[in-house]
Amino acid sequence: MNGPRILTLDIETAPIVAYVWSIWEQNVGLDQIKSEWSILSYCAKWLGDPKLIYEATGGRGAKRVSDDSRLLKSLHKLLDEADIVVAQNGRQFDIKKINTRLVMAGYKPYSPIKIVDTLEMAKRVMACTSNKLAWLSKHITKTKKSEHKEFPGFELWLQCLADNPKAWAEMKKYNQIDVLATEELYLTLRPWTPNQPNLAIYNVEHDGMACPKCKSTKLQKRGTEVSQQSKWHRLKCTSCGGWSRTKYNTLPKESRERLLAN
Repeated sequence: MNGPRILTLDIETAPIVAYVWSIWEQNVGLDQIKSEWSILSYCAKWLGDPKLIYEATGGRGAKRVSDDSRLLKSLHKLLDEADIVVAQNGRQFDIKKINTRLVMAGYKPYSPIKIVDTLEMAKRVMACTSNKLAWLSKHITKTKKSEHKEFPGFELWLQCLADNPKAWAEMKKYNQIDVLATEELYLTLRPWTPNQPNLAIYNVEHDGMACPKCKSTKLQKRGTEVSQQSKWHRLKCTSCGGWSRTKYNTLPKESRERLLAN
């Protein structure tokens, strides 16, 4: 089967550095900003390909850690090749942050993508104690989010800004595990989540009827789905477990004409 190209993505960013007079409920003015945020690293993975793609700004000295120009070039290329991008909180954070840096750097728009946000998926179908990847990966996926114990909390970002090689090694592991956990979470929640991008449409001309969630052709007719005026065949995918239905109304015209509005 061909297409779609599904990319799981996670970025790590440098903090905004600012001058403040207190540590509680600060409103930082623009003239208090010492240095702007930038992208420190990213990890990406194509669905179905075991290779992890990782790139970071480290290894060139502390003064160049905030130079994300190389990352922007490769990120733009990846997004331009993708049909669907999967990310945890990707709609509000990762994609918008990448877009901000690309616009600031003078890039033209990459080709249109569909965003699948695993945070939104979790909120839609579950009521978890937390929708953070740390909780979701601990309780739902086999891949657990890294705790970066050698450089706990903000120390990891602080040491990466200082271009500490050990911190960068920890950041790489942290970034890569996030992508693996996010991809696994996506595949777990995909059969549960309605109105996801229809993957079967990419191959319908060649493969015939297929599951819209995973593209599998292993479908079983399992009863009917009805509305006030229509009836459809209901199908269960034996590969991913997802449910779908046919698009055509199975009620004969004469039967539809006998129906009354409720």
